[in-house]
Amino acid sequence: MASFLLISFVTAMVLFSSFNVYVAVDFLTSSQNLTHGNTLVSEKGIFELGFFRPGISNNRYLGIWYKTIPIPTVVWVANRETPLVDFSSILIINTTANHVVLIQNKTVIWSAKSLKPMENPRLQLLDTGNLALKDGKSEEILWQSFDYPTDTLLPGMKLGWDYENGINRRLSAWKNWDDPSPGTLILEMENHSYPELAMWNGTQEIVRTGPWNGMRFSSKSISGLPILVYHYVNNKNELYFSFQLINNSLIGRMVLNQSRSRREALLWSEAEKNWMIYATIPRDYCDTYNVCGAYGNCDIENMPACQCLKGFQPRVLENWNQMDYTEGCVRTKHLNCWDEVGFAKLPGMKLPDTTYSWVNESMSLSECREKCLRNCSCMAFANTDIRGLGSGCAIWLNDLLDIKVVIKGGQDLYVRMLASELDTTKANLVIIGVIVSATLLIIAALVLVGFYIIKRRKILEVEKLDVQEEDLELPLFDLSTVSNATDNFSNSKKLGEGGFGVVFWVKLKCTKIIYFKTDDHNSMSLIDYKNFLSMNFQGKLKDGREIAVKRLSNYSRQGTNEFKNEVKLIAKLQHRNLVKLLGCCIQEREKMLIYEYMPNKSLSSLIFDPNGRKLLDWSKRFNIICGIVRGILYLHEDSRLRIIHRDLKPSNILLDIDMNPKISDFGMARTFGGDQTEGNTRRVVGTYGYMAPEYAIDGQFSIKSDVFSFGILLLEIISGQKNQGFYRPNQTLNLIGHAWKLWNEGRALELIDPSIGESYTLSEVLRCIHVSLLCLQQQPEDRPIISDVISMLNCESASKLMQPKQPIYCMEMDSLKEDSISSKNEASSSTTNELTVTVVEAR
Repeated sequence: MASFLLISFVTAMVLFSSFNVYVAVDFLTSSQNLTHGNTLVSEKGIFELGFFRPGISNNRYLGIWYKTIPIPTVVWVANRETPLVDFSSILIINTTANHVVLIQNKTVIWSAKSLKPMENPRLQLLDTGNLALKDGKSEEILWQSFDYPTDTLLPGMKLGWDYENGINRRLSAWKNWDDPSPGTLILEMENHSYPELAMWNGTQEIVRTGPWNGMRFSSKSISGLPILVYHYVNNKNELYFSFQLINNSLIGRMVLNQSRSRREALLWSEAEKNWMIYATIPRDYCDTYNVCGAYGNCDIENMPACQCLKGFQPRVLENWNQMDYTEGCVRTKHLNCWDEVGFAKLPGMKLPDTTYSWVNESMSLSECREKCLRNCSCMAFANTDIRGLGSGCAIWLNDLLDIKVVIKGGQDLYVRMLASELDTTKANLVIIGVIVSATLLIIAALVLVGFYIIKRRKILEVEKLDVQEEDLELPLFDLSTVSNATDNFSNSKKLGEGGFGVVFWVKLKCTKIIYFKTDDHNSMSLIDYKNFLSMNFQGKLKDGREIAVKRLSNYSRQGTNEFKNEVKLIAKLQHRNLVKLLGCCIQEREKMLIYEYMPNKSLSSLIFDPNGRKLLDWSKRFNIICGIVRGILYLHEDSRLRIIHRDLKPSNILLDIDMNPKISDFGMARTFGGDQTEGNTRRVVGTYGYMAPEYAIDGQFSIKSDVFSFGILLLEIISGQKNQGFYRPNQTLNLIGHAWKLWNEGRALELIDPSIGESYTLSEVLRCIHVSLLCLQQQPEDRPIISDVISMLNCESASKLMQPKQPIYCMEMDSLKEDSISSKNEASSSTTNELTVTVVEAR
């Protein structure tokens, strides 16, 4: 026992002499060292410094990680290019050489040199995650790990240049999860006349943020990332970008992900005990560097997303038509130095690549314009600071590269154009201005007449529409006008019949139209119109224009509520992929909606018809798919209110004369404000075969339930088959289950509608099938949001898409259908080959 105690005491003394203490400390002095098994812990216990082994690798490294998080998360590595192979390494402070040194077997593996001679130095791990070498007396920082980041940017870290000390702080990704050595993915601040952040993969630039405009980088939206606060500094001493979390209780970081070639903003979720992705760059297809080539503008809401700027055309039209935009665009008319020129204003833009730009921070915008005008090499100009009225001048002296439309953000860009091209635009604006002015004068006169008529006699009994949310203007059609136009609602004019009414088409003969406007007391002003119709002051509806009339059935149980809902919703929605409401009729017992007429009727009338589907080759179908996605994106993210449609199906997708899709029928839609994305109801409305499982069974609806419906739509467009009533010999699977089976067996191409022939692009079809299965996953959180769907549809590599999980609706669910409808004894109405559930009590 005495011998054992002596050995233990000697061992303890040896260990004590090499590290002095065992308790957690946050610093190391020149008389101490750090060996394997010992660590430094920051004062509040947030970060820890020590030796670690990544993943399944046998190599060891000196690094910093979160101590408060159960998942090992390394944020900085010292010797990332020179791993340690055994346990003999030691970290010391060498005061003679002014270095912090990591030594293994008497060989220097890594060192950090002080900026000046050290006196009583102390190496301290701070609660920010920064490892700082400090002067013992002045507390001046002589070296810090924040100046030499690896793959992670922590709150308060600077990404950019320290001119005084010649330091370029940039991120480089780990090569892989088991190897922290630098990969090919790099994020750095471009140090030229108009700085911006750029991400590179090797020698290829893949993303850039655009320059700082005084408030944010020009590629950012106004909303940006609301939990983050950005800082940008550009002076003679340094140039950098940093961020802070607005809530100190949050734990967050930005990291480069080599495997996904992107930068991720991550937040720690205490509830999930995991890191959650808060934002990524690139966010979508249009973030890809110069994806549309010179003078090409990328708009994620368009399909194709790439468009030439006005006054420009594709350099190689054949490539452009094949969705290869790398050659970019050229001017439609050649521009010479002596030509008379002006500038076209492009609002809401991510500014072009600033490599060949010139900047003057003191110039006004008008001075900037003159500067650019005098230099025939100047292709565009913009403000450098958009705060207030705008100030500073940036001009571009080369081709305009990597331009994109920034939804709810960006800034004004002024592009050099021939004066003749601008004059056409100005002339059109003058004509429009004259027309609008004249229209307003006529309307004003008619309003006065209308008030006079109302005082004299009652010209029409109108059932009031309860619209109290805001001052809503809508054209109100007289019942006799609509009745005459539809031949008294003749069957020969019938387009179709649904759960909430009959749809007719007419060529309008404007004989009498009533216009109403609700005031604060919900009263109505009535005016007699002839030969034209005012639509929110947007123009005229000429005689003979074809319209569609949706007449509400008197026997519809939920009709009045849905009618009001649709009027309130569609009147506020303006998007090329949403059907446009032209007016309504509220008279006697009639309630009708008047829409723009869609010559090609509904998608269901073509896609499920043996002859009609032959009109839809793959390019038309893909255009329809992309148009539907753009419409849903507007409803979910870009409209004033977040809107969940709840009844997406082929019969509610209308096709215009060019086969462009427009989403219709908003009677069942629900609106949310702010960040709300889901809700619950005991009144399940929708169409069996298109409802998400959580909605059909539990009444839970969200933007992800619309995504589920879109997934079914996508399968039906590809296959030409209905999900409901799908039949194959000796098979009980519905369309979803059939698609899943073919996908797993590597026979996905068998899903393609034979009438498409050989017109399809193989990778495009497979990508669409892949995306549809991702949308149809059982758990809402597993499904992508609609903006991600757009990115996926534009993604050229299917390998970058996640693998879908098995959908829940892989077996025919006739029993559920019967239980959900008949056992609840609720009303439903049948349409051709589909069932519309108007009321189902949630279980």
